[in-house]
Amino acid sequence: MKFNDFEFSDGKNSQHGTSKKLLLLLALSLVFLTIVPLYLLTTSHSPLPSPKIDTSDLRNIGIVKECDIFSGKWIPYPNGPYYTNATCSLIIDQQNCMKFGRPDTEFMEWRWRPEKCALPFFNAKQFLELVRGKMMAFVGDSLGRNQMQSLLCLLSSVSHPEDISHRYTADTTYFKRWFYADYGFTLATLWSPFLVKSTDADPNGHSLNSLMSLYLDQADEAWASQIENFDYVIISAGQWFFRPLIYHINGQIVGCHNCYMENITAVTMYYGYRMAFRAAFETLRSLKNYKGITFLRTFSPSHFENGAWNEGGNCIRTMPFSSEEMKFDGYILEFYLTQVEELRKAQKKGKKRGLRFELLATTEAMLLRPDGHPNYYGRSTHDNVTVADCVHWCLPGPIDTWNEFLLYMMRKEAWRSFYEKLQ
Repeated sequence: MKFNDFEFSDGKNSQHGTSKKLLLLLALSLVFLTIVPLYLLTTSHSPLPSPKIDTSDLRNIGIVKECDIFSGKWIPYPNGPYYTNATCSLIIDQQNCMKFGRPDTEFMEWRWRPEKCALPFFNAKQFLELVRGKMMAFVGDSLGRNQMQSLLCLLSSVSHPEDISHRYTADTTYFKRWFYADYGFTLATLWSPFLVKSTDADPNGHSLNSLMSLYLDQADEAWASQIENFDYVIISAGQWFFRPLIYHINGQIVGCHNCYMENITAVTMYYGYRMAFRAAFETLRSLKNYKGITFLRTFSPSHFENGAWNEGGNCIRTMPFSSEEMKFDGYILEFYLTQVEELRKAQKKGKKRGLRFELLATTEAMLLRPDGHPNYYGRSTHDNVTVADCVHWCLPGPIDTWNEFLLYMMRKEAWRSFYEKLQ
Protein backbone atom coordinates (compact mmCIF):
# COMPACT_ATOMS: atom_id res chain seq x y z
CA MET A 1 0.00 0.00 0.00
CA LYS A 2 1.38 3.44 -0.96
CA PHE A 3 1.68 6.17 1.66
CA ASN A 4 0.28 8.83 -0.67
CA ASP A 5 -3.02 7.01 -0.87
CA PHE A 6 -3.81 8.60 2.51
CA GLU A 7 -4.72 12.20 3.27
CA PHE A 8 -5.27 14.05 6.56
CA SER A 9 -8.84 15.30 6.93
CA ASP A 10 -8.11 18.98 7.68
CA GLY A 11 -7.06 19.72 4.07
CA LYS A 12 -4.29 22.16 5.16
CA ASN A 13 -1.35 20.01 4.10
CA SER A 14 -0.15 19.04 0.66
CA GLN A 15 0.09 15.41 -0.40
CA HIS A 16 3.88 15.61 0.03
CA GLY A 17 3.57 16.96 3.57
CA THR A 18 1.01 14.31 4.38
CA SER A 19 3.40 11.57 3.32
CA LYS A 20 6.21 13.00 5.42
CA LYS A 21 4.00 13.18 8.49
CA LEU A 22 2.73 9.69 8.01
CA LEU A 23 6.23 8.36 7.57
CA LEU A 24 7.25 10.08 10.79
CA LEU A 25 4.22 8.69 12.60
CA LEU A 26 5.02 5.17 11.43
CA ALA A 27 8.66 5.52 12.48
CA LEU A 28 7.66 6.71 15.96
CA SER A 29 5.20 3.83 16.23
CA LEU A 30 7.90 1.32 15.40
CA VAL A 31 10.19 2.82 18.02
CA PHE A 32 7.38 2.70 20.58
CA LEU A 33 6.53 -0.91 19.78
CA THR A 34 10.19 -1.87 20.13
CA ILE A 35 11.11 0.05 23.26
CA VAL A 36 8.02 -0.66 25.35
CA PRO A 37 8.29 -4.47 25.18
CA LEU A 38 12.00 -4.26 25.96
CA TYR A 39 11.25 -2.02 28.90
CA LEU A 40 8.64 -4.43 30.15
CA LEU A 41 11.05 -7.32 29.66
CA THR A 42 13.60 -5.73 31.96
CA THR A 43 11.27 -4.21 34.56
CA SER A 44 8.24 -6.48 34.99
CA HIS A 45 8.13 -9.40 37.38
CA SER A 46 6.74 -12.89 36.97
CA PRO A 47 6.15 -15.78 39.40
CA LEU A 48 8.41 -17.84 37.14
CA PRO A 49 12.04 -16.88 36.47
CA SER A 50 12.38 -16.11 32.77
CA PRO A 51 15.61 -17.20 31.11
CA LYS A 52 18.28 -14.50 31.27
CA ILE A 53 19.27 -13.34 27.80
CA ASP A 54 22.62 -11.73 27.11
CA THR A 55 21.07 -8.71 25.35
CA SER A 56 17.92 -6.73 26.11
CA ASP A 57 15.68 -8.43 23.56
CA LEU A 58 14.82 -11.91 22.30
CA ARG A 59 16.65 -11.79 18.99
CA ASN A 60 19.32 -14.07 20.47
CA ILE A 61 16.90 -16.99 20.57
CA GLY A 62 14.96 -16.30 17.39
CA ILE A 63 11.30 -16.65 16.58
CA VAL A 64 9.86 -20.02 17.61
CA LYS A 65 7.45 -21.45 15.06
CA GLU A 66 4.68 -23.41 16.76
CA CYS A 67 4.92 -27.01 15.63
CA ASP A 68 4.67 -30.60 16.82
CA ILE A 69 8.37 -31.40 16.65
CA PHE A 70 7.92 -34.88 18.14
CA SER A 71 6.08 -36.52 15.23
CA GLY A 72 8.09 -37.10 12.07
CA LYS A 73 10.69 -39.33 10.48
CA TRP A 74 14.45 -39.74 10.13
CA ILE A 75 15.95 -38.48 6.88
CA PRO A 76 19.48 -38.89 5.53
CA TYR A 77 21.85 -36.10 6.56
CA PRO A 78 25.27 -36.73 4.98
CA ASN A 79 26.87 -33.69 6.64
CA GLY A 80 27.33 -35.79 9.76
CA PRO A 81 27.22 -34.99 13.48
CA TYR A 82 27.89 -31.81 15.45
CA TYR A 83 31.02 -33.33 17.02
CA THR A 84 33.11 -36.50 17.05
CA ASN A 85 34.98 -38.39 19.72
CA ALA A 86 38.06 -36.54 18.44
CA THR A 87 36.56 -33.08 19.01
CA CYS A 88 34.77 -33.84 22.29
CA SER A 89 36.93 -35.25 25.09
CA LEU A 90 33.99 -35.61 27.49
CA ILE A 91 32.46 -38.79 26.02
CA ILE A 92 32.57 -41.62 28.53
CA ASP A 93 33.72 -45.05 27.39
CA GLN A 94 30.25 -46.57 27.75
CA GLN A 95 28.99 -44.39 24.88
CA ASN A 96 32.21 -43.89 22.89
CA CYS A 97 31.31 -46.31 20.10
CA MET A 98 33.90 -45.12 17.59
CA LYS A 99 36.74 -45.37 20.11
CA PHE A 100 35.95 -49.03 20.64
CA GLY A 101 35.84 -49.98 17.00
CA ARG A 102 32.31 -49.62 15.69
CA PRO A 103 32.90 -50.18 11.97
CA ASP A 104 29.90 -48.32 10.49
CA THR A 105 29.30 -44.55 10.55
CA GLU A 106 25.92 -44.30 8.83
CA PHE A 107 24.09 -44.13 12.19
CA MET A 108 25.54 -40.60 12.59
CA GLU A 109 24.17 -39.44 9.23
CA TRP A 110 20.46 -39.08 9.94
CA ARG A 111 18.40 -36.16 11.15
CA TRP A 112 14.90 -35.96 12.62
CA ARG A 113 12.38 -34.10 10.45
CA PRO A 114 9.00 -33.21 11.98
CA GLU A 115 5.96 -33.73 9.75
CA LYS A 116 4.97 -30.08 9.37
CA CYS A 117 8.05 -27.98 10.10
CA ALA A 118 11.82 -28.02 10.31
CA LEU A 119 13.54 -28.79 13.62
CA PRO A 120 16.11 -26.04 14.22
CA PHE A 121 19.72 -27.11 14.51
CA PHE A 122 21.30 -27.02 17.95
CA ASN A 123 22.91 -23.65 18.58
CA ALA A 124 25.39 -23.87 21.45
CA LYS A 125 25.78 -20.11 21.84
CA GLN A 126 22.02 -19.66 21.91
CA PHE A 127 21.61 -22.38 24.51
CA LEU A 128 24.26 -20.90 26.78
CA GLU A 129 22.69 -17.46 26.56
CA LEU A 130 19.36 -18.92 27.61
CA VAL A 131 20.89 -20.57 30.68
CA ARG A 132 23.17 -17.71 31.69
CA GLY A 133 23.22 -17.58 35.50
CA LYS A 134 20.96 -20.65 35.69
CA MET A 135 21.09 -24.24 36.94
CA MET A 136 19.93 -27.34 35.04
CA ALA A 137 19.61 -30.89 36.35
CA PHE A 138 18.96 -34.23 34.68
CA VAL A 139 17.16 -36.42 37.22
CA GLY A 140 16.78 -40.14 36.60
CA ASP A 141 18.84 -43.12 35.51
CA SER A 142 21.88 -43.46 33.27
CA LEU A 143 19.90 -42.40 30.19
CA GLY A 144 19.51 -39.02 31.82
CA ARG A 145 23.27 -38.96 32.25
CA ASN A 146 23.56 -40.07 28.61
CA GLN A 147 21.60 -36.95 27.56
CA MET A 148 23.75 -34.74 29.76
CA GLN A 149 26.91 -36.17 28.16
CA SER A 150 25.44 -35.34 24.75
CA LEU A 151 24.77 -31.78 25.91
CA LEU A 152 28.34 -31.40 27.18
CA CYS A 153 29.64 -32.31 23.73
CA LEU A 154 27.15 -30.07 21.92
CA LEU A 155 28.27 -27.12 24.05
CA SER A 156 31.99 -27.89 23.71
CA SER A 157 32.24 -25.90 20.48
CA VAL A 158 31.62 -22.73 22.50
CA SER A 159 32.68 -23.33 26.10
CA HIS A 160 34.41 -25.90 28.29
CA PRO A 161 33.13 -26.45 31.84
CA GLU A 162 34.90 -27.17 35.09
CA ASP A 163 34.04 -30.43 36.82
CA ILE A 164 32.94 -29.36 40.32
CA SER A 165 31.32 -32.67 41.32
CA HIS A 166 33.74 -33.28 44.19
CA ARG A 167 32.45 -30.18 45.96
CA TYR A 168 29.02 -31.75 46.39
CA THR A 169 29.46 -35.52 46.64
CA ALA A 170 31.89 -38.36 47.08
CA ASP A 171 30.10 -40.32 44.36
CA THR A 172 31.33 -38.48 41.30
CA THR A 173 30.31 -41.25 38.92
CA TYR A 174 26.57 -41.04 39.42
CA PHE A 175 26.30 -37.45 40.65
CA LYS A 176 28.02 -34.97 38.37
CA ARG A 177 28.14 -31.17 38.34
CA TRP A 178 29.78 -29.02 35.70
CA PHE A 179 30.21 -25.25 35.84
CA TYR A 180 30.49 -22.95 32.83
CA ALA A 181 32.28 -19.96 34.34
CA ASP A 182 31.80 -17.73 31.28
CA TYR A 183 28.03 -18.07 31.62
CA GLY A 184 27.56 -18.75 35.33
CA PHE A 185 25.75 -21.94 34.30
CA THR A 186 25.66 -25.14 36.36
CA LEU A 187 24.81 -28.47 34.70
CA ALA A 188 24.14 -31.50 36.88
CA THR A 189 23.00 -35.10 36.75
CA LEU A 190 21.36 -36.59 39.84
CA TRP A 191 21.18 -40.38 39.81
CA SER A 192 17.79 -41.78 40.77
CA PRO A 193 16.68 -44.70 38.58
CA PHE A 194 13.26 -45.03 40.27
CA LEU A 195 12.74 -41.37 41.29
CA VAL A 196 11.41 -42.69 44.61
CA LYS A 197 13.14 -44.24 47.61
CA SER A 198 14.44 -47.73 46.92
CA THR A 199 16.21 -50.46 48.91
CA ASP A 200 17.59 -53.90 48.13
CA ALA A 201 15.18 -56.70 49.06
CA ASP A 202 16.91 -59.73 47.57
CA PRO A 203 18.37 -62.17 50.12
CA ASN A 204 21.13 -62.94 47.64
CA GLY A 205 22.24 -59.33 47.45
CA HIS A 206 22.17 -56.75 44.68
CA SER A 207 22.58 -57.69 41.03
CA LEU A 208 21.41 -56.46 37.63
CA ASN A 209 18.05 -58.18 38.06
CA SER A 210 17.69 -58.57 41.84
CA LEU A 211 14.54 -57.89 43.85
CA MET A 212 14.14 -54.34 45.19
CA SER A 213 11.60 -52.43 47.28
CA LEU A 214 10.13 -49.14 46.12
CA TYR A 215 8.47 -46.66 48.49
CA LEU A 216 6.06 -45.09 46.06
CA ASP A 217 5.00 -42.18 48.27
CA GLN A 218 8.55 -41.04 49.09
CA ALA A 219 10.70 -39.23 46.57
CA ASP A 220 14.34 -40.24 46.52
CA GLU A 221 16.23 -37.77 48.71
CA ALA A 222 19.26 -38.16 46.47
CA TRP A 223 17.61 -35.69 44.09
CA ALA A 224 14.74 -34.20 46.11
CA SER A 225 17.07 -32.70 48.72
CA GLN A 226 19.14 -30.89 46.08
CA ILE A 227 16.65 -29.79 43.42
CA GLU A 228 14.91 -26.78 44.94
CA ASN A 229 17.15 -24.08 43.45
CA PHE A 230 17.41 -25.49 39.94
CA ASP A 231 15.85 -23.52 37.08
CA TYR A 232 15.45 -26.40 34.63
CA VAL A 233 14.79 -30.02 35.61
CA ILE A 234 14.68 -32.79 33.01
CA ILE A 235 13.15 -35.83 34.69
CA SER A 236 13.02 -39.38 33.31
CA ALA A 237 12.93 -43.05 34.24
CA GLY A 238 12.22 -46.34 32.53
CA GLN A 239 14.31 -49.48 32.17
CA TRP A 240 14.75 -50.18 35.90
CA PHE A 241 11.00 -50.78 36.29
CA PHE A 242 11.25 -54.11 34.44
CA ARG A 243 13.06 -55.77 37.34
CA PRO A 244 11.30 -57.57 40.25
CA LEU A 245 9.90 -54.93 42.60
CA ILE A 246 7.95 -54.80 45.85
CA TYR A 247 5.78 -51.70 46.19
CA HIS A 248 5.23 -49.87 49.51
CA ILE A 249 2.83 -47.02 50.36
CA ASN A 250 2.36 -45.57 53.85
CA GLY A 251 4.78 -48.14 55.20
CA GLN A 252 2.71 -51.06 53.93
CA ILE A 253 3.32 -53.50 51.09
CA VAL A 254 0.63 -52.90 48.46
CA GLY A 255 1.79 -55.26 45.73
CA CYS A 256 4.71 -56.43 43.68
CA HIS A 257 5.87 -56.93 40.11
CA ASN A 258 7.52 -60.25 39.19
CA CYS A 259 8.31 -61.07 42.82
CA TYR A 260 6.27 -64.31 42.92
CA MET A 261 5.84 -64.12 46.68
CA GLU A 262 2.95 -65.56 48.60
CA ASN A 263 0.46 -63.17 50.20
CA ILE A 264 1.59 -60.24 48.04
CA THR A 265 -0.76 -59.06 45.31
CA ALA A 266 0.74 -59.14 41.83
CA VAL A 267 0.40 -55.82 39.98
CA THR A 268 1.80 -54.58 36.70
CA MET A 269 5.00 -52.61 36.35
CA TYR A 270 2.90 -49.71 35.04
CA TYR A 271 1.40 -49.25 38.51
CA GLY A 272 4.80 -48.60 40.08
CA TYR A 273 5.82 -46.46 37.13
CA ARG A 274 2.75 -44.26 37.46
CA MET A 275 3.09 -43.82 41.19
CA ALA A 276 6.80 -43.00 40.96
CA PHE A 277 6.18 -40.15 38.53
CA ARG A 278 3.23 -38.97 40.60
CA ALA A 279 5.44 -38.79 43.69
CA ALA A 280 8.20 -36.99 41.78
CA PHE A 281 5.86 -34.34 40.36
CA GLU A 282 4.13 -33.89 43.74
CA THR A 283 7.52 -33.38 45.37
CA LEU A 284 8.49 -30.67 42.90
CA ARG A 285 5.16 -28.92 43.42
CA SER A 286 5.51 -29.06 47.20
CA LEU A 287 9.00 -27.55 47.39
CA LYS A 288 8.45 -24.01 48.66
CA ASN A 289 11.29 -22.37 46.76
CA TYR A 290 11.15 -24.40 43.57
CA LYS A 291 10.30 -22.14 40.65
CA GLY A 292 11.91 -24.06 37.83
CA ILE A 293 10.55 -25.47 34.60
CA THR A 294 10.17 -29.25 34.67
CA PHE A 295 10.53 -31.27 31.46
CA LEU A 296 9.39 -34.88 31.32
CA ARG A 297 11.69 -36.73 28.93
CA THR A 298 9.61 -39.70 27.89
CA PHE A 299 10.44 -43.41 27.87
CA SER A 300 13.50 -44.43 25.88
CA PRO A 301 13.04 -47.84 24.21
CA SER A 302 15.71 -50.50 24.01
CA HIS A 303 16.23 -52.60 20.88
CA PHE A 304 17.36 -56.08 21.88
CA GLU A 305 16.97 -58.69 19.17
CA ASN A 306 17.87 -62.38 19.06
CA GLY A 307 17.19 -62.71 22.77
CA ALA A 308 16.67 -60.66 25.94
CA TRP A 309 19.44 -58.52 27.39
CA ASN A 310 20.60 -61.38 29.66
CA GLU A 311 20.05 -64.11 27.06
CA GLY A 312 22.47 -63.09 24.33
CA GLY A 313 20.34 -60.34 22.81
CA ASN A 314 22.05 -57.71 20.70
CA CYS A 315 21.39 -54.73 18.40
CA ILE A 316 23.34 -55.08 15.17
CA ARG A 317 21.21 -52.99 12.83
CA THR A 318 22.89 -50.13 10.98
CA MET A 319 19.83 -48.27 9.66
CA PRO A 320 16.75 -46.65 11.24
CA PHE A 321 13.34 -48.29 11.07
CA SER A 322 10.55 -46.67 9.11
CA SER A 323 7.26 -46.05 10.90
CA GLU A 324 5.82 -48.94 8.86
CA GLU A 325 8.48 -51.33 10.15
CA MET A 326 8.16 -50.41 13.81
CA LYS A 327 4.84 -49.41 15.33
CA PHE A 328 4.45 -47.24 18.42
CA ASP A 329 2.38 -49.67 20.46
CA GLY A 330 2.56 -52.39 23.11
CA TYR A 331 4.46 -51.89 26.35
CA ILE A 332 6.37 -48.89 24.96
CA LEU A 333 3.15 -47.01 24.28
CA GLU A 334 1.81 -48.03 27.70
CA PHE A 335 4.89 -46.65 29.46
CA TYR A 336 4.62 -43.46 27.44
CA LEU A 337 0.92 -42.92 28.10
CA THR A 338 1.33 -43.66 31.80
CA GLN A 339 3.94 -40.99 32.39
CA VAL A 340 2.25 -38.45 30.13
CA GLU A 341 -1.02 -38.87 32.03
CA GLU A 342 0.79 -38.04 35.26
CA LEU A 343 2.45 -35.05 33.58
CA ARG A 344 -0.95 -33.67 32.51
CA LYS A 345 -2.16 -33.91 36.10
CA ALA A 346 0.96 -32.12 37.30
CA GLN A 347 0.43 -29.37 34.72
CA LYS A 348 -3.06 -28.64 36.02
CA LYS A 349 -1.98 -28.64 39.66
CA GLY A 350 1.21 -26.72 38.94
CA LYS A 351 -0.72 -23.78 37.49
CA LYS A 352 -1.90 -22.88 40.99
CA ARG A 353 1.71 -22.09 41.89
CA GLY A 354 2.75 -20.77 38.50
CA LEU A 355 4.89 -23.85 37.85
CA ARG A 356 5.46 -25.21 34.36
CA PHE A 357 5.56 -28.94 33.55
CA GLU A 358 6.40 -29.58 29.89
CA LEU A 359 6.67 -32.59 27.62
CA LEU A 360 9.90 -33.68 25.92
CA ALA A 361 8.45 -36.54 23.87
CA THR A 362 11.47 -38.46 22.58
CA THR A 363 9.87 -41.94 22.47
CA GLU A 364 8.51 -41.97 18.91
CA ALA A 365 11.76 -40.77 17.38
CA MET A 366 13.96 -43.17 19.33
CA LEU A 367 11.73 -46.17 18.72
CA LEU A 368 12.90 -45.94 15.09
CA ARG A 369 16.64 -45.97 15.91
CA PRO A 370 17.79 -49.54 16.62
CA ASP A 371 21.09 -48.54 15.01
CA GLY A 372 21.98 -45.92 17.62
CA HIS A 373 23.07 -48.14 20.54
CA PRO A 374 26.62 -49.13 21.52
CA ASN A 375 25.86 -52.86 21.27
CA TYR A 376 29.34 -54.29 21.99
CA TYR A 377 31.20 -51.10 21.05
CA GLY A 378 31.35 -49.53 24.47
CA ARG A 379 32.91 -50.21 27.85
CA SER A 380 30.52 -50.60 30.76
CA THR A 381 31.21 -49.00 34.12
CA HIS A 382 30.82 -52.59 35.40
CA ASP A 383 33.97 -54.13 33.95
CA ASN A 384 32.78 -57.71 34.40
CA VAL A 385 29.61 -57.18 32.36
CA THR A 386 29.83 -58.44 28.78
CA VAL A 387 26.19 -58.13 27.66
CA ALA A 388 25.36 -55.99 24.65
CA ASP A 389 24.23 -52.44 25.43
CA CYS A 390 21.03 -51.85 23.48
CA VAL A 391 19.69 -49.36 26.04
CA HIS A 392 22.09 -46.43 25.99
CA TRP A 393 23.02 -44.38 22.94
CA CYS A 394 26.29 -43.80 21.12
CA LEU A 395 27.85 -40.34 21.17
CA PRO A 396 27.58 -38.75 18.74
CA GLY A 397 24.30 -40.29 17.66
CA PRO A 398 20.52 -39.97 17.66
CA ILE A 399 20.42 -38.92 21.32
CA ASP A 400 21.77 -35.52 20.25
CA THR A 401 18.26 -34.94 18.88
CA TRP A 402 16.96 -34.90 22.47
CA ASN A 403 18.90 -31.72 23.06
CA GLU A 404 17.66 -30.19 19.82
CA PHE A 405 14.17 -30.87 21.22
CA LEU A 406 15.19 -29.41 24.58
CA LEU A 407 16.54 -26.19 23.10
CA TYR A 408 13.40 -25.76 21.00
CA MET A 409 11.23 -26.14 24.10
CA MET A 410 13.40 -23.77 26.13
CA ARG A 411 13.15 -21.12 23.42
CA LYS A 412 9.40 -21.64 23.33
CA GLU A 413 9.23 -21.18 27.11
CA ALA A 414 11.30 -17.99 26.89
CA TRP A 415 8.84 -16.49 24.41
CA ARG A 416 5.87 -17.61 26.47
CA SER A 417 7.34 -15.91 29.54
CA PHE A 418 7.98 -12.76 27.50
CA TYR A 419 4.39 -12.56 26.25
CA GLU A 420 3.02 -13.18 29.74
CA LYS A 421 4.83 -10.07 30.92
CA LEU A 422 3.07 -8.00 28.29
CA GLN A 423 -0.36 -8.96 29.57
